[in-house]
Amino acid sequence: MAAPKKAVLGPLVGAVDQGTSSTRFLVFNSKTAELLSHHQVEIKQEFPKEGWVEQDPKEILQSVYECIEKTCEKLGQLNIDISNIKAIGVSNQRETTVVWDKLTGEPLYNAIVWLDLRTQSTVENLSKRIPGNNNFVKSKTGLPLSTYFSAVKLRWLLDNVEKVQKAVREDRALFGTIDSWLIWSLTGGANGGVHCTDVTNASRTMLFNIHSLEWDKDLCQFFGIPKKILPNVRSSSEIYGLMKISHSLKAGALEGVPISGCLGDQSAALVGQMCFRDGQAKNTYGTGCFLLCNTGRKCVFSDHGLLTTVAYKLGRDKPVYYALEGSVAIAGAVIRWLRDNLGIISSSDEIEKLAKEVGTSYGCYFVPAFSGLYAPYWDPSARGIICGLTQFTNKCHIAFAALEAVCFQTREILDAMNRDCGIPLSHLQVDGGMTNNKILMQLQADILYIPVVKPSMPETTALGAAMAAGAAEGVGVWSLEPEDLSAVTMERFEPQINAEESEIRFSTWKKAVMKSMGWVTTQSSESGDPSIFCSLPLGFFIVSSMVMLIGARYISGIP
Repeated sequence: MAAPKKAVLGPLVGAVDQGTSSTRFLVFNSKTAELLSHHQVEIKQEFPKEGWVEQDPKEILQSVYECIEKTCEKLGQLNIDISNIKAIGVSNQRETTVVWDKLTGEPLYNAIVWLDLRTQSTVENLSKRIPGNNNFVKSKTGLPLSTYFSAVKLRWLLDNVEKVQKAVREDRALFGTIDSWLIWSLTGGANGGVHCTDVTNASRTMLFNIHSLEWDKDLCQFFGIPKKILPNVRSSSEIYGLMKISHSLKAGALEGVPISGCLGDQSAALVGQMCFRDGQAKNTYGTGCFLLCNTGRKCVFSDHGLLTTVAYKLGRDKPVYYALEGSVAIAGAVIRWLRDNLGIISSSDEIEKLAKEVGTSYGCYFVPAFSGLYAPYWDPSARGIICGLTQFTNKCHIAFAALEAVCFQTREILDAMNRDCGIPLSHLQVDGGMTNNKILMQLQADILYIPVVKPSMPETTALGAAMAAGAAEGVGVWSLEPEDLSAVTMERFEPQINAEESEIRFSTWKKAVMKSMGWVTTQSSESGDPSIFCSLPLGFFIVSSMVMLIGARYISGIP
């Protein structure tokens, strides 16, 4: 019997989407932007001490190989010829920091994740040394001096990890964010791997001058970072190198396919949402929550706690575009916390069912400041609290309050963006895994009091990476001309409560935020001894108290 004929499709483009919680590999039709197949693997996070968040770089790399392999298998089952994959793009969690040995390919320490807080004392010590005025770092990078960004994580590794110190002395060490680690590994690793990053990821390190688009000598000197360990900075859309597949991978057909797109995840989502015009904005709901507004070819500096960042540079000879960004550390991560730490849900999608049961938080407010507060407060000493509890409060109310918290945090950064830009957004474009939750989307429209607009295909981060890869010079299978871009069908959520009620809920939330601030001292947050008890999040004590109260009532026979 003749073998079934392979489906004939236009050129295909693959995208590695390496996020904080999971890795995915997705394959798109470059002519229609249709998602043909994908595979996803959850990534473990390790919490060796209070405030520390790490991941294993080898596990991340292995998850990429697994996702590529499984997606290729699925395409085969669909009778789609994987030799049609003409390019691969990479999108990644941005500030997460890896240092590895260029001779062996081995990581020299776990990846320090963007959420990690161990560098608080490093930040405090550096802030005392800022020369001249306090805008030294911000004026060059668009970023405040914060635990969030890579330079201080790298500084911590250089100060505390002997293997890193030795490798730097012996000229064996390479630094990179996750995109650099993946591209180096996928293009040959220790056998000729390409050590590079793109402008969007470089702009999140606090070492990159966003005006000159180069590593900044003064910043490297200030943070004490040797420039020789930094990757080469390239545009977001060009051929960096060719795939060299490990022998263990069945998907050998991808050998020699160019890796030609690279964008930090939030920039990738901006491209995937096709926010190419000045003033267009999108909000991505992932582990954290990130609102980006395209400010065109000019840097706009915020007076209201937002970041100035590189949006994209889609080609070596193409202009650079900038964005204002509001960053929220904990969004989807709060759902994972309710699942893994409290056990009140067994899977992430259960939260919608719990929230639907009550339809209100019943006066309960949740500030998930597990990693301090990012925009617009930038308070690393804040910690999570759940307040407004009564004996009536149950897990459904806490679930609802967790969803509301994501929406309130978005409202905070949207308000800041409206004040900076002067023209309020008339609607909010959204994407990311959490947008599948209809209660969350309706709540978001109610709390913002503007419509929320969601594309029918929510994988816009991967789509953006694929677009950049397919459009690269030398690949040329994806047109970024406005008239050629596929029309996207949208789902729209309109506000359903009155503006006054929305304002009351928001002002009560802000009261809760004030109570979460100034919770931790540097000493307690960085020690590994029993005194860490002093810095446990207030939410921990509240939930513990609830459990003890309920237990006591049960034992004493009180109904």
